[in-house]
Amino acid sequence: MLQITPHHRLMISVDFRKGLDSLVALSRSAFNNNPFDGCLFAFRNRKGTSIKLLIYDGNGFWLCQKRFSSGKLAWWPRNTDEAKALSAVELLIILQQGRPEQSQVPLPWRPLPH
Repeated sequence: MLQITPHHRLMISVDFRKGLDSLVALSRSAFNNNPFDGCLFAFRNRKGTSIKLLIYDGNGFWLCQKRFSSGKLAWWPRNTDEAKALSAVELLIILQQGRPEQSQVPLPWRPLPH
């Protein structure tokens, strides 16, 4: 089972046209990241009607695709600053057609009261 957790670093892209091996190579070259070290890569197609997620789980790669049955993504990062600031919870909101800036998600880590 694939789980997206706060421990995953997210890499966001709009290049969607590739298969598994090509996306792994792209994650190495364009993102300058090792796809084996816990990064989750999210790729959106140009129309915003589909998303692919690529992640390595320790013994193989998962390549998941979600195609929206009607409409397109309600929100996607507009620039690299927004993409870098995206959290795992916010990615889950995006996958459910939500808008992260309108959600009231608590910080992933906060001190407990004494």
